[in-house]
Amino acid sequence: MATSRNSFLDPKIIEFLNSFHKLVLEEALQNGSDRNLKVVDFLQPEELKPLLHLPVNPEPETAESILELCRRVIKYSVKTGHPRFFNQLYSGIDPFCLAGSWLTDALNTNIHTYEVAGVFILVEQYLIDKLCDIVGYEDGDGLFCPGGSFSNMMAIHLARFQRDSTVREKGLYQSPRLRLYCSKEAHYSMEKAALFLGIGTDNVIGISTDSRGCMLPDILDMKILEDKETKGFEPTIVVATCGTTVLGAFDPLPEIAEVCKRHGVWLHVDACLGGGVLLSKKFKHRMAGIERSDSIAWNFHKMSHANIQCSVLLLKDKGLLNKGNGLNAEYLFQPDKCYDVSYDIGDRTVQCGRRVDDLKLWIMWKALGDSGMADNIENAFKNAEYFQKLLSETEGFRLVLPEFQSTNICFWYIPPSLRGQMETKEWWEKVGKVAPEIKRKMTVQGTMLIGYQPLSSKNLVNFFRIVILNPLCDFCDMDFVVSEIDRLGKDFIP
Repeated sequence: MATSRNSFLDPKIIEFLNSFHKLVLEEALQNGSDRNLKVVDFLQPEELKPLLHLPVNPEPETAESILELCRRVIKYSVKTGHPRFFNQLYSGIDPFCLAGSWLTDALNTNIHTYEVAGVFILVEQYLIDKLCDIVGYEDGDGLFCPGGSFSNMMAIHLARFQRDSTVREKGLYQSPRLRLYCSKEAHYSMEKAALFLGIGTDNVIGISTDSRGCMLPDILDMKILEDKETKGFEPTIVVATCGTTVLGAFDPLPEIAEVCKRHGVWLHVDACLGGGVLLSKKFKHRMAGIERSDSIAWNFHKMSHANIQCSVLLLKDKGLLNKGNGLNAEYLFQPDKCYDVSYDIGDRTVQCGRRVDDLKLWIMWKALGDSGMADNIENAFKNAEYFQKLLSETEGFRLVLPEFQSTNICFWYIPPSLRGQMETKEWWEKVGKVAPEIKRKMTVQGTMLIGYQPLSSKNLVNFFRIVILNPLCDFCDMDFVVSEIDRLGKDFIP
């Protein structure tokens, strides 16, 4: 498929792109969201490899062969826009968001200086201002980041800098031993950040949680006081979680903020999952007190169902990104340009190259309006509430918690072979084998995808965790999940 230098003027290239566009619309998007079709055509790795024709040949392949490969990529990929894909903390494809992604890729822009990314810098700054207003940061700042883990890492990095600004030049060699506090249900990116930033995973202190998985502020207060007064550590940052990965718990922000204020510790909120509730008047109370935080990580590709990736870090202090990260590389950030160089925002991050993630969110939000964004959140909660009730009323299903704060619903399926027995340790060990076997069957058959896991912090054996986010989901999909799990598991004998 060799092309001329002016490849996009080549009729063959135009024909290829039109055919590719039609293929994606029909097979990836339309068929990929059809309830009557599979979520995935699953093959084992050694079965899949030969079908992909992975080797690159010395000579170009034809447009027809490239299209066939694209067709196979679609066929054997998981359809995350399918209303019965519940496996991860994302699901669904918004058409307007997709349009923004396509346009971003077509323009292929690096968002660091106004001269090359003027439109996108203005869009990003507008969205950051809007989000800061929603959170309650009167003069806040922020930027789009490559994922929630990076947002959390950046917040920890800036909290460390605010504690001791000499860390920029001196590093950790003259710093006290820093401490990071988060709940035992917090995302593992906290430990990733500690090992990457040189804080050390031993200095990530897991705080106990209540029965719902919410951090206990009294235990947090005690741990910080103990570290300060008897162990000689430097408490630096507390990470509260709004929407834990498994149970979907929301830590109590007002009480945690009081602890942080008392000890002079930075409060970061990992709201990668739960931040979407701030868009809904009905559910935003679950993040009451968010305005008292110093920073927040918020993934719009989760509860707000933007395309991956769409992650934002917001900060209360408007100048901190520049103070903590700026290096003024002279080949990019010259002060004598022909425009206001305050719009050259690339120095605010530790990255250099940064893809445009703001356009897809802006176009989606423009298309839906504030009301439509809220409707998507509230539809997810409506389905989750229906599903909880359905599970509680259906024989063989047992909720891990009486109720959930987010749209993560965790439950066990008890097959007939295990019902009516004494719930001994051995019995629970057998129950722990049920979810993996049902997951194997649903994956191979491709009817739906739901995750499972144990929860060691609560001594819980394997259970299903369904994450209900897709705006296409309806009660019929919730009914299907229950009936399908029962079909796949009713004959299971551990």
